[in-house]
Amino acid sequence: MSAKQVEFFLDVGSPATYLAWTQLPSLCAAAGATLVLRPMLLGGVFQATGNQSPVTVPAKGRYTRVDFARFARRYGVPLNFNPYFPINTLLLMRGAAGLQLRQPERLDAYLRCVFQAIWVDGVNLNEPAEVARVLAAGGFEPAQLLALANDDATKAALRATTEEAVARGVFGAPTMFVGDEMFFGQDRLDWVSEALR
Repeated sequence: MSAKQVEFFLDVGSPATYLAWTQLPSLCAAAGATLVLRPMLLGGVFQATGNQSPVTVPAKGRYTRVDFARFARRYGVPLNFNPYFPINTLLLMRGAAGLQLRQPERLDAYLRCVFQAIWVDGVNLNEPAEVARVLAAGGFEPAQLLALANDDATKAALRATTEEAVARGVFGAPTMFVGDEMFFGQDRLDWVSEALR
């Protein structure tokens, strides 16, 4: 394992997290660093810190959408703001935590599938039937993943990572750590890269 690493605290319901996720693997590869995925529950972070989504402030929400579109163009990746936003990500993030716990080799494929559905295809993943359809299309067995998401060990793992994130100063997503240095937001990736150097 590389001595250098980026811890990536993420929640799939955040468009900024999606944008960071599109860039971090290549950024880490270029720096010879390992990307460590840390699924957390953003709603839990918000509750613990008193923070909230930028869309709760109308002017900030409008600006943020424009800014995210700028970054998507710069990164050369698709981004469509989901018409069903906000997405309740509890089940989705439990799925991520469960895969990380039991089948870590499938976590990347799961994130790709879910990010594509939310931030490219605009699917309403608040609807269980849509979640099942998207997962099945992505090569996952929805019933198995649901069982994994509802496993007590999975719930405990997601809760523990969320609590750890808050204890380390995380207040939103995405948040990256290089050592003890924290970087919030997909617009701070240049600083992450610099820290790795």
